[in-house]
Amino acid sequence: IVRQIEREANGDFAGFARGFFAQTAFTDSNRYAALLADFSPERVQADPAYSLMYGFYNYYFKHQPVYDSLDTKLQALQRTYMQAQREVFPERQFYPDANSTLRLTYGKAEGMKARDAVRYRYYTTLDGVVDKYIPGDYEFDLPQRLIDLHEARDYGRYAHHTGELRVAFIASNHTSGGNSGSPVLNGKGELVGLNFDRNWEGTMSDVNYDRRLCRNISVDIRYILFIIDKYAGAGHLIEEMKLVSTR
Repeated sequence: IVRQIEREANGDFAGFARGFFAQTAFTDSNRYAALLADFSPERVQADPAYSLMYGFYNYYFKHQPVYDSLDTKLQALQRTYMQAQREVFPERQFYPDANSTLRLTYGKAEGMKARDAVRYRYYTTLDGVVDKYIPGDYEFDLPQRLIDLHEARDYGRYAHHTGELRVAFIASNHTSGGNSGSPVLNGKGELVGLNFDRNWEGTMSDVNYDRRLCRNISVDIRYILFIIDKYAGAGHLIEEMKLVSTR
């Protein structure tokens, strides 16, 4: 389907998307009302959105049986693989099955060596966020108020003792899909961040966890509080919290 779209659009996916949203009845209330007013299955089936969805739908269910068959075999091989590991490494402690249970992982906030001559420190700052600023860019655009707060270094009590504002940090916690939003606690049980991602080099950790490469990424609680208080002006929410100073 994607190759067909590429051929028809001469590789211009952005142009295809613009035409797609401009023509379908499902992105405009007037066109949608007109479709319902003169409804017929043929008109719906001719709509580009329905046609694209139905194409993906048919493709998916055409190949689903093959996927299910391979997945069943893979799951059986996973049991064999796990049994082999337990025989070869009898001293090693293995994770229990954590499906439908509360998962807990522990680790240390630490940087890593990604590859030759490339090292990551364990934290990022608002300075780095602003360095990456690209106006109008989907990923790297920034609101003007955040830029103004950075230029004024107006971080309030959420700044690090060095004067910088920490944004995120990496640690050797073994996380997986579904861990986004998980609270990150320090050794005292205090909330220090929220987990939201893994590093690119460590995405294989679902299959094989390697402490040298695998890092989870968490947003620093101080940055969250800064956004709530200084950026959004919702200091009344901060008043409802019990904040612990590390200084």
